[in-house]
Amino acid sequence: MSGEIRYALAENTCVEPLVGRWVAWPHVMAPVTQSLHLLNYQIKTIGSYLGNPAIHEVSCRNPKLLGGAFVDVPATRLSEVRDFLAETEETFSDNLAFARTLIEFHNKLVAEAKGESLEDCYQRIPEPLRGYVELLYDYYNRPIVRPLEGLLYKSGYYKKEAQSLRLFRQETDLERPYYMSTPRLSGDDSLDWTIAFDDPRIDELFRLDQEPKSFDEIRSLLDAPASLDGKLRAILRETDGAIRAPWSGDEVRVRYFGHACALVESGGVSILIDPLIAARPEQHDVERFSFGDLPERIDYVLITHGHHDHFVIESLLRLRHKIGTLVVPKSSGVFYGDLSLKLLARQLGFADVREVDYLDEFAIPNGRIVAVPFLGEHNDLPSAKAAYFLRLGARSLLFAADSNCLDPEIYAHLLRETGPIDTLFVGMECVGAPLTWVYGPILPNKPEHRHSQGRRSNGCNSSAALELARAVGCRRVFVYAVGREPWVRYLLALTPADDDVYMAEIAKYIRSLRDELGVGAELLFGRAEILI
Repeated sequence: MSGEIRYALAENTCVEPLVGRWVAWPHVMAPVTQSLHLLNYQIKTIGSYLGNPAIHEVSCRNPKLLGGAFVDVPATRLSEVRDFLAETEETFSDNLAFARTLIEFHNKLVAEAKGESLEDCYQRIPEPLRGYVELLYDYYNRPIVRPLEGLLYKSGYYKKEAQSLRLFRQETDLERPYYMSTPRLSGDDSLDWTIAFDDPRIDELFRLDQEPKSFDEIRSLLDAPASLDGKLRAILRETDGAIRAPWSGDEVRVRYFGHACALVESGGVSILIDPLIAARPEQHDVERFSFGDLPERIDYVLITHGHHDHFVIESLLRLRHKIGTLVVPKSSGVFYGDLSLKLLARQLGFADVREVDYLDEFAIPNGRIVAVPFLGEHNDLPSAKAAYFLRLGARSLLFAADSNCLDPEIYAHLLRETGPIDTLFVGMECVGAPLTWVYGPILPNKPEHRHSQGRRSNGCNSSAALELARAVGCRRVFVYAVGREPWVRYLLALTPADDDVYMAEIAKYIRSLRDELGVGAELLFGRAEILI
C-alpha cells in the first residue's frame, strides 16, 4: 500500500541464536562437542545453581569471577530453572547417553589397545556410538575414536528443533550474561522465534535493513501472535531502507569493527574477517561500526578459527544473505574439538563454503587470498586455523589473528610465495585462558593443572610479535584482537584495565617497532578507518 509505514530492526536490537536455550557457538552446534559440553558443563552448572542459587547471584556480581561457571538468573526464578533442567535432560537424553558412552569407551580403548589391530574392537562399540565412529591409531600406538561428523549431523543427535532466535532490545553493552554459563530463559522482554538456523526465512528477517517491510508482514514472518505486538514494536524502527555505496577510492580501505573483525574493501571487492558485529545499545560509551556500515554485498568472509569470538554464529547468521563465499580452515576430522567448520557452516545455511589448508590460494579481482600457517596450540586446536594474506593491487596485508610466532622461519618461506607484506594485523592477547576453560568439558580426561595453565588460548607477546614483524618486513603494524571492546565481554569475560599484562606487552612492542625497525604501530580499539 502506498504510504504504508515500513520497518527494519532497530540499531539496538540483538538477535541471539540459541540451542536448547543456550547461546549458539561451535561447541554447542557440532553433535559430539554439544553432547560432551551438555554433560560435563551445562548440566553440572545448572545443578550447582539449583543447589545454591544465592552463591551464583553473588558471584555473578563479582568482576573477578566473570567467566566462571555461575548462572546469572535471580533466585526468584529457581522453579523455572528446575523445570528447564528437567526439560533439557528429557530432550537431550540420547545426547547425554552418547557423551557418557563415548568417554567410557574411549578411555577403555586407551587402556586396552596397545598396537594390535583394532578390527575386533568394532564389535565392542556400544550401541549409542555404532555407525558414528571410526577407530584409529596415532603413530605411537595410542588409539583414537574419530567421530564421523557428517553422519552425526544427519542423526537424531543433531536437533534442529532445539534451535531458536531470541530478539531483544539491548540497553547497554554490558547487560548480556556470560555466554557459556547462563541459559536464556523464555518469558522476559525478549521475543522468541523457534526456527532452524538453515531456514531461509532468517534471511528475510535480516534483509529488513535493505528491504523494510510493514509491521503485519514482519509479524507474519515471525509467526508472532498479536499479543506480542508490544515486544515486536520495541525491536523495530521506522525506515525507508538504506543502501550503503561501496568504497570507490584508489586506496585499500580497512574498517575495524572491534576485536578481530575487519572489513577490507578495494576495487569493488569486499572481504570481512572474523565477523563480530555489535549492535548500538541505547546507552554506549564506545563508538562502533555496526550492521548499517557494511556494504550491500560481502564477497568473501574469512574465518581464522572456530573459537567462539571468531566464528560468531550470531553475526554469521545475520549476514548470511549478503555473503558470497565463506572461507574456513580445514579441520583434521580426528579430534573432538577440531570440528569441521565447513560442515558446521552448511548447517547454518551457507551454500558456498570454501575449505582451505595452508598455502591454498584463490584469485579475486585484482588480487588473491592465501591461507597462511597459524601457529600455537591455542588450547587444543591442531588443524582448523589459518591466518590470511591478502594481495590487493599493489598492496599486501596479513591478518594473523591469534597466531603465535613460534617459528619465524615459516614466514621466510611464506614470503617466497607471497612477496613482501606491507601491513600486518597481529593479535596480542598474550595471556589467554587455560585449556580447561573452554575445552575441559570435551576432553576424555581432565588434564593436570600445570598442563592446563600452560596450554592457553594466547597469541603473541612483544618478543614474538617483533619477530613476526621482522620476518615479514612490514612497514605498518596494527595490534588487534585483544578483546577490550565492551560488547565482547559476554564472550571473553574480560574486564580491561590499563595495567593488564598484555597492555604492557603491547606498549613494549610498539616502542620496539619504532626503535629497532623504524615501523609505526597502533593499538586498535572500538572503531577505526585505515587507508593503505
